[in-house]
Amino acid sequence: MLLQPEWQVRRDSNPDKQNQNLLCYHYTTDLRERGRKYHFRPARQVFAVGAFCRCESMGLTPPMGSFIDFNPMADQLADEPAQPKFKRIVLKLSGEALRNTETGDPIDGDILQTVCTEVKKVHDLGVQIGLVVGGGNIFRGQLGAEHRNVDRTTGDTMGMLATTINGLALMDCLEKNGVPVRVQTAIPMDKVAEPFILRRAVRHMEKGRVVIFVAGTGNPYFSTDTTAALRASEIHADVIMKATKVDGVYDKDPMKYDDAVRYEHLSFSSALSERLKIMDATAFSLCMDNDVPILVFNMHEPDSILNAVLGKTVGTLVHE
Repeated sequence: MLLQPEWQVRRDSNPDKQNQNLLCYHYTTDLRERGRKYHFRPARQVFAVGAFCRCESMGLTPPMGSFIDFNPMADQLADEPAQPKFKRIVLKLSGEALRNTETGDPIDGDILQTVCTEVKKVHDLGVQIGLVVGGGNIFRGQLGAEHRNVDRTTGDTMGMLATTINGLALMDCLEKNGVPVRVQTAIPMDKVAEPFILRRAVRHMEKGRVVIFVAGTGNPYFSTDTTAALRASEIHADVIMKATKVDGVYDKDPMKYDDAVRYEHLSFSSALSERLKIMDATAFSLCMDNDVPILVFNMHEPDSILNAVLGKTVGTLVHE
């Protein structure tokens, strides 16, 4: 902490105030200076620990009498804002995460609001966000080909349109929460969303807009995991954050085995050798080749995205 040399800092016991031990921080003429935990405010105010503090100088008159009222907001005001570990991220959401499992509604309003609230917390830190959402809550191409007598190519196209529906729902909810959004689609539909243009997407992010990438890669036979890996590589994202139902990567299915062990850190090569299914092979290969870390975490835990962006231990980080 920077203090003017003529002022001293000391602990002093005040018998008139229940013998509290008080740590006094004295006024500094440079109002831009900040204490480690406390703001020095204009008008010669002093914040200190405790209800009152006693100011003493080295032969000089204190700025404000003997006792100065404690401002209870001092500690809160002076806390340094949290600094995110990642500056640009791609958040991969499963379409199934938006479904209400009890009612069967493909897009549940409360779940949608919860997801958007979590995204807003990260956006408020100044983090640049690209968002990729699946369409499995509406239609999944591969399952359509297997169980609904729909050609795989047609089914994948239907699935890409489903991601567009989810993307528009997220856009609307985020904008209602005060977050600027742009939707970019890999399949031209100019009445609905912008076409995906790399430099335009990056520029949107630099201006503080969340960019939602919909319609997959625009090609059948590629999953939205691959879309996330591709877009992250293209925009040079610091990490892909994959939201799942479990809190990381385990050595075996934690839903079936109580002794399953969760990894905190995992290398790409270890994940391959242990045959851990983190993403599909194409997506995982893209991330490994372009050195894009993958963070797997539980979306349903409060503040999980925020904590991950701040560098706290959340889920499993897969990296080189």
